[in-house]
Amino acid sequence: MIKLLTALFEQGARRRFRGLLAGLVLVGVLEGVTFVLLAPVLSTMLKGDHVRMWWWIGALALVAALYGAALAWTTHVGYRVGTNALSSIYAKLGDHLSLLPLGWFNTERTGSISRLVTKGAVNIAGAPAHLLRPVVTAVVSPLTVMLFMLVIEWRIGLALLLSAPVALGAQRISNAMITRADVAWDASAADANARVLEYARMQPVLRAFGRHIDGNELLDASLTHESAMGRRLLLRGATGFSLYLAALQGVIVVAIFLAIYLTLEGGLSASLAIALLVLTVRFVEPLVAAADLGSAARLATESLKRINAVLDSPVMPEPSVPRRAKNSEVVLDDVSFGYDEDAPVLRGVSFRAPAGGVTAIVGPSGSGKSTVLRLISRFYDADDGAVLIGGEDVRNLGTGEVMRNVAMVFQDVYLFEGSILDNIRIGRRDASDEDVMEAARTARVDEIAERLPDGWETQVGEGGTALSGGERQRLSVARALLKNAPVLLLDEATAALDPENEAAVHEAIRHLAHQRTVIVIAHRINTVVAADRIVVLDRGAVEDTGTHTELLERGGRYAEFWSQRQQAAGWRLVHD
Repeated sequence: MIKLLTALFEQGARRRFRGLLAGLVLVGVLEGVTFVLLAPVLSTMLKGDHVRMWWWIGALALVAALYGAALAWTTHVGYRVGTNALSSIYAKLGDHLSLLPLGWFNTERTGSISRLVTKGAVNIAGAPAHLLRPVVTAVVSPLTVMLFMLVIEWRIGLALLLSAPVALGAQRISNAMITRADVAWDASAADANARVLEYARMQPVLRAFGRHIDGNELLDASLTHESAMGRRLLLRGATGFSLYLAALQGVIVVAIFLAIYLTLEGGLSASLAIALLVLTVRFVEPLVAAADLGSAARLATESLKRINAVLDSPVMPEPSVPRRAKNSEVVLDDVSFGYDEDAPVLRGVSFRAPAGGVTAIVGPSGSGKSTVLRLISRFYDADDGAVLIGGEDVRNLGTGEVMRNVAMVFQDVYLFEGSILDNIRIGRRDASDEDVMEAARTARVDEIAERLPDGWETQVGEGGTALSGGERQRLSVARALLKNAPVLLLDEATAALDPENEAAVHEAIRHLAHQRTVIVIAHRINTVVAADRIVVLDRGAVEDTGTHTELLERGGRYAEFWSQRQQAAGWRLVHD
């Protein structure tokens, strides 16, 4: 745990942490000396040598005062180091998570991260103030007592020295038993946490189909498994702890028998024997105290290992010298990609989205439309081929330059907890109020603000739960418009808008397209027809490209798509 904690800190905090460790070693030595001084105090008292007894009591009081001062200082520094640890964890995790590819974030890992930034981080932050002292003193204090015991009565001291490997072996066996069970329980707890979050988010769907009454099989199975792993952990913990305590009690029993034997043989006075037995008990005491905190220490250590596993996850490779895009043209050149190695989503996709126009991507569900936009945004890197913006491979541009050039409106809109204005301003933090209002008016967000009691300062709630789906989409469009990026990607961005607002947003987008490249995934007829260029995707490959008229003349998949949309547009409810 100490090595893992040291690696977590920056240079300045690392020096403070090492100072804390040195202070804790001093505390352990002073605690051991305090225990040792009990032996001459008790021995002289039992002999009736009161003069020497008071000298030893004075020495004991002095060492105890030094011990108290050192303990107070290390406690204060421990809290400061714990605060630094918490800040460092959040900063490093936040920085690293922002660089990981989106494919890294699956359901299991999302639940694990949630546990790490709550319980795991708190466990680690508490270690310097509450866990390190018992751990360090459990080593230093008994070692100090043992060294003095070898000087005072070498035979009992040697017995304690020889019993140390037995106690250490029992402790390792105990830790191994508990650690295996703890790892299994934590994995089941992370899965249960993810399932609970999933169950909460899926309430609208479950209730629509009456599934909330019957429960959720995946959630029930996950919670049952977590409960079973928890019981297993408790059983292993109790067994391991009992084994370790039995070994420590065996040390005391050996010392008692040896002291009795030496006293009966005349090699040890009764007063010194009693004093040494008291010292033996004090020798074992820090080891028992450390065992009581063993569970917390293991939790902190495992949390540190999991945080390091996240921090060691490979990030998107970045160029040493990022290139700059020459213009806003987007080109996909023979691109192949799959979220899993054995399940390709795109196969040899090639098309060009020229600057100053709107390119629409159409195709059936699962054809790879959204994946194309994610590759352009460099949420992932292509397995084969290249994605180019302004004539440069996005891998040579680097994530920062790609993000500067691209704004995207997602199919699943997420708003952050805050006001309407706060969520729009995320698009460009340094934007003026006038620019924010212009983007809001273009996306018709001003109509939303006018209807709400708090206007622009209305709190949207976590994920935008206080707004409707269409209102969330309009805020997302305004956010993308405010960014004013050369490339604008729209993943069915107007699907939840009414016809009037959809027409207004599309008119604004067409106006903006003169200065940038717009790529839109769309199913609605008016969006597709208005595009300057249409790319037809089917089963992860480009079937055809061209204008609306050209594609209709050639027939094929697009003509089928057009016919289906025409029929859907003409569908009406009638009275028989």
